[in-house]
Amino acid sequence: MAEEKKAANGVEWRISLEHGSSKIMVEESSGPAVRAWLGLKCLVLKVGKFFGKAKEVGVNDPRKVVHCLKVGMALCIVSLFYYMRPLYEGVGGNAMWAIMTVVVVFENTVGATIYKSLNRVLGTSLAGMLAFSVHWLATQSGEKFEPIIVGASIFLLASSATFSRFIPSVKQWFDYGAMIFILTFCLVAVSGYRVDQLFEMAYQRLSTIIIGTSLCIFVSMLICPIWAGQELYTQLTSNMDKLANSLDGCVAEYFNSNDNNKTSDKNLFGYKCVLSSKASEDSMANFARWEPAHGLFSFKHPWKQYPKIGASLRSWACCIEALTSCIDSENQTPEFIKKQLDSVCLRVSSNSSNVIKELSKTIKKMKRSPNIDFFIEEMNSAVEELQEAITSLSSLFSPPESKKPDEVDSEAMDTIPLMEVIPVATFASLLIEVATRTKTIVKEVEELAKLAEFKVAGEDKCKENQPNNRIELQSQAKDEESMKALQRV
Repeated sequence: MAEEKKAANGVEWRISLEHGSSKIMVEESSGPAVRAWLGLKCLVLKVGKFFGKAKEVGVNDPRKVVHCLKVGMALCIVSLFYYMRPLYEGVGGNAMWAIMTVVVVFENTVGATIYKSLNRVLGTSLAGMLAFSVHWLATQSGEKFEPIIVGASIFLLASSATFSRFIPSVKQWFDYGAMIFILTFCLVAVSGYRVDQLFEMAYQRLSTIIIGTSLCIFVSMLICPIWAGQELYTQLTSNMDKLANSLDGCVAEYFNSNDNNKTSDKNLFGYKCVLSSKASEDSMANFARWEPAHGLFSFKHPWKQYPKIGASLRSWACCIEALTSCIDSENQTPEFIKKQLDSVCLRVSSNSSNVIKELSKTIKKMKRSPNIDFFIEEMNSAVEELQEAITSLSSLFSPPESKKPDEVDSEAMDTIPLMEVIPVATFASLLIEVATRTKTIVKEVEELAKLAEFKVAGEDKCKENQPNNRIELQSQAKDEESMKALQRV
């Protein structure tokens, strides 16, 4: 009994032993000092783990660290309006609004910063003008009706502005501005009831907001700029390459499930990041429209086409997800049946991924590919062969010629062969669907090339050497298939 009481008052330690067993060890001295030391040690470990993750984030994307330094620098510059007497007297006690503006407006990308800056200035200006109009009308109505007019205007305009945020076009372009409009109008309208020099106060606040937004835009654009358009462009082309690698890895994994060389998870499951890319693509496309011309992109670059391509890629990724589920399915097709479709399925996969990779190069180089038609023809040819191979599978399970149809067990002929062929037929049908959805991506990229006026890469050389170029592409495609076959062996 005494030992149990002693154990209850002590600090317990559990250690793992062999064969999955464990043993509880009790520390005899379990005073407050020991518990404090253990708590401090646990806290230090958690803090160290937190800083380790923070370091990992900074190492993976150094631009995040640069963004933090840019925000700090902008705040230091704008705080000079408090430290320097001439600047402080110029804006009065509203210098804090410049600091607040930098905090809420400065974003990671140039487009997002410009979007929030312009929205803040426009929302503040419009709300200020309406608030002055309401204030003048209220003062002309007398002290009795002044609070009624102000309260009614706040109710109507705030309700209308809030409702406008549900309209898709307003939400896409001016959602932040509508929120600033509500905030500014309420502040100015209510302040005007007690403050005499309302115009001067509003002028100073608007001036400090313009100073803060201008500083954010200049710092964001001039010091290590991060363009939303460039981010969208890079993410889209990277997703296309990941999908192509995932398709090749998935098909190779399905037809080589017993091999020692397994496809890496990075290539096989690269499609998953594409499935969750809608929100980031839509926001970056919206912010990219606010950015000036930079790099390869003009001011009127068709950014709205990129989310459409992303939607087609996500549809393609859904098919790959269905293909990966066939790998670990409980109903597996015998190897001798898989061999009937092995080469043709790999050819469909290879040609489909070649089309996607070629489209990725088209977007990267901003030039039309002269070889895309050849890859599409090869893909269509492979799809036709796969369809014929699926049709010819039924001959593998037909009764032998030496036996009459009535001598063959109908259950063995219909049920067992059908259950054996369904998994691989499903896999092959999904590959055909992948090729079909590839054509949709081709159309979307062609529309982008048309809107952005892409030029044909090496148009003159391509016309002069078109026959030789086609032969080289056919030879290259055959070499790639031969290399993949040797790798499987």
